[in-house]
Amino acid sequence: MALLVVFSPIMLVVAALIKITMGGPILYGQIRVGKNGKLFKIYKFRSMVQDAEAKTGPVLATKNDPRVTGLGKFLRASHLDELPQLLNVLSGQMSFVGPRPERPEFVNQFNEQIVNYAKRHNVKPGITGLAQICLPYDATASDKLHYDLFYIENKKSVVFNLVISYYTALKMVTFFRA
Repeated sequence: MALLVVFSPIMLVVAALIKITMGGPILYGQIRVGKNGKLFKIYKFRSMVQDAEAKTGPVLATKNDPRVTGLGKFLRASHLDELPQLLNVLSGQMSFVGPRPERPEFVNQFNEQIVNYAKRHNVKPGITGLAQICLPYDATASDKLHYDLFYIENKKSVVFNLVISYYTALKMVTFFRA
């Protein structure tokens, strides 16, 4: 709740910029897989053109994804697009730190292709995680899984969660300094 209060002025500016530069909806909702395989709707600031997957169906985002708008590139690089997920945390669907939730279409594929992928769903997904601070945006699901499993094994450590939170904030702040 405190983070929503702190970030509310930034969220209002981002919402206005999306409306002015892109038009259409400000928020984007998408079904993701949470703890114990339960489906929920994640919320993000829209960073892609409207109806980005209308012609292609579900597609994993890539580093230089042509569907991402100019403002969207900034929102993703600064991680400001993730701020609405604080609502998911408040509702109990997510935690602040944990493995990033994935879409069901890809979870089914990864469960078949990657050993132990399903273990990610033993914990609540997070807004940020070890994989997000250690790996590039376009890292493979297999690479992310190694970090996710390490986090799951050590998630009870308050210090570990604080370190991940610190490096997430540092990543956001250093983006604005660059």
